[in-house]
Amino acid sequence: MGTPDTSSETRLRRLSEMPWSEVDALDRDRTVCILPTGAIEAHGPHLPLATDVIIAEGTARRAAAALEAAGRAVAVAPAVVYSVTDYAGDFAGSVSLPAAVATDHLRAVCAGLVRAGFRRVCLVNAHLEPAHVAALREAAADLDVAVADPTERRFARTLTEEFKRGACHAGSYETSLVLAERPELVRDSRRALIPKPIDLAAAMRAGIKTFAEAGAAEAYFGDPAAATALEGEAIYARLVDMVVTVVGERWPA
Repeated sequence: MGTPDTSSETRLRRLSEMPWSEVDALDRDRTVCILPTGAIEAHGPHLPLATDVIIAEGTARRAAAALEAAGRAVAVAPAVVYSVTDYAGDFAGSVSLPAAVATDHLRAVCAGLVRAGFRRVCLVNAHLEPAHVAALREAAADLDVAVADPTERRFARTLTEEFKRGACHAGSYETSLVLAERPELVRDSRRALIPKPIDLAAAMRAGIKTFAEAGAAEAYFGDPAAATALEGEAIYARLVDMVVTVVGERWPA
């Protein structure tokens, strides 16, 4: 017989992979239930449509390991994969929900987890569209649900310069994160993509309604060619700090 694998990955509790009897055995009053949230939308010609979901799940997995190491019980729920993504609506494969529907869906999922006995639910977000972030916060407002969101100023300022310049959609920031989590899904074509240092956040505030209107004919901003898996892991470390901070603030013990 081989040596048992004692890595953090084998200890990770994924609710989707657990029978009900094992979930029933959890101390659900004290278990932190992490709910990754993303969207299905275009991320340049080099990243998968599920980029935001992949990043949210990668953050959740690493954060769960960090919280477990600190003595917390943690379970990771299946991700919410569909939400508002109107800016990418012109690109094939992007699937956007109306904001009200996305809000109701997020609220219902969170309420369902609470009814299932989880009193400590933390949303971990990787989709940056303002209407989606608003949906997250509205859905959490009526429940005892925490939100770990990198667009929150105190966390945003810890991230990369590209992120802070607002040019991070499918650029070095997100491409690095996917390289660190699912490198086989990143197309080599990224190496030939020229930088697009367009401040998407500013364009949104100015009233631009689509990626194309903002100057991203291929649905990417920033510099995908500069991405590395090493940078991705460094970013994940900061995102994990974000989740650990939010959990510690909401549930000190």
